[in-house]
Amino acid sequence: MGLALVTGASSGIGQAFAERLAADGHDLIVAGRRRDRLDALASALPAEVRVVVADLSTDDGVDAVAELCASEPLTMLVNNAGVAHYMPMADLPAAKARELVHVKVVAPTMLTRAALPGMISRGAGTIVAVAGMIAFAGPAPSSLMPRRAVYAGTLAHTVAMTQTLHAELDGTGVTAHVVCPGVVATEFHSVQGMDLSAVPRMSAGDVVTAALAGIARGEVVSAPGVEDYGLLESVFAADLAAFGGQSPRLASRYRSVS
Repeated sequence: MGLALVTGASSGIGQAFAERLAADGHDLIVAGRRRDRLDALASALPAEVRVVVADLSTDDGVDAVAELCASEPLTMLVNNAGVAHYMPMADLPAAKARELVHVKVVAPTMLTRAALPGMISRGAGTIVAVAGMIAFAGPAPSSLMPRRAVYAGTLAHTVAMTQTLHAELDGTGVTAHVVCPGVVATEFHSVQGMDLSAVPRMSAGDVVTAALAGIARGEVVSAPGVEDYGLLESVFAADLAAFGGQSPRLASRYRSVS
């Protein structure tokens, strides 16, 4: 079925993507920081698998994987790698802020940019990004949920970039999609010392099932845990209405301050 590259493949959603794609007949390039886990994954998959150890929080790591995206005949790129760093911006150490933005914004941007020319020239390809429902939580009051401005911002960036990219790629045979799960049963929270064992959580496998089904349905933004997709369509319609409602004339509410 082709060649897929999956980042953050050593655990969680990335591992589940690798397992599902291999079962579906894809050969794989799996990238991550932990060679032992990647080697174990590769040996267990029914496919030809290349292991690439790379830290996407660094320029060298991004460049190494981007070179593969540019040179290999990828049919699918899954930008899954992530780090949590859940905390208010004022409490977020500079190094963690930089790591978060590099992994969730810089790396997907550069890998996608590297993969696109080849996909477009071949007339086929799929770009998949993993974000989360927190991308839509920006308007929430402080009483509703813990604040994590940088993390939420990276996910919102992923959604907007994917929607715009999908439109840019119209007619090329290449498509872009983003999957936005809620809380998922992976190591993502436990590595921060957060015990969510009592919280209902979706499995990583279900997230992958939703992402692939969403692609087949033509959804640019897939939300595995949202039963009524009309809720998301309302968000998108409101976004476009606000965008279309602008004018070069100053809005009346800003013309005077009482």
